[in-house]
Formats: sequence, C-alpha cells, structure tokens
Amino acid sequence: MAAGTYNFIVEQGATFTRQLTVKEDSSAMNLTGYSVASKMRSTHDSGTVVGTFTCTISNASGGVITMALTASVTAAIEEGIYVYDLEITSGAGHVTRLLQGEITVNPEVTR
Repeated sequence: MAAGTYNFIVEQGATFTRQLTVKEDSSAMNLTGYSVASKMRSTHDSGTVVGTFTCTISNASGGVITMALTASVTAAIEEGIYVYDLEITSGAGHVTRLLQGEITVNPEVTR
C-alpha cells in the first residue's frame, strides 16, 4: 500500500484536530494492537521537529485515528510550509506510512 498524499492548513494559535478513517479494500481497517505517530519538519531531511502531533487510535475496530496539536503548540510554529507524514506500527513492529504531504501554517493576528 502506497502512502496517500494529503495537504492541509494549520492556523497558528488555534487548536488543530483531524479524524481519519483507515480503509482496506473499502472497509475500515481494524487497528487493534497498532500505534500511530506523526511529526512535521521544515524539510524532509531536517533534523529539527517543528511539531509532534498527538495521535490516538480513537476507534480501533472502526479504523479511526485522531491527529491533534494544541493551540500553544501551533502558536509556537512560524508561518510557512512544512512537510509531515503519518505512520502506524503493528504490534509486531511493522511500520506503514499512511499519509504524507505539506502543511501550510497561516499566521495568527489575535494573540
């Protein structure tokens, strides 16, 4: 399975939350026993993590993953375009990248 590409916008200083449903053959993938992780960086080869998403499997049998950044985390990220990916890891240690893409951070005015 190749990773999908999904680009999105993060509003600086605002809470960010996305729920994703992972599907296999048009049915929800059972994520029982899996963990999930996602980070964003300025470039793919940057050693500096700009933001670490709080990722949870919010409904394992329904294949639902929640990605979140708090308002204080997004406030600390400078305006710009970043890259991210989202990976799941099975209980046996098999890592699968589900998503990748760009994140545009729009600047906050009200602070």
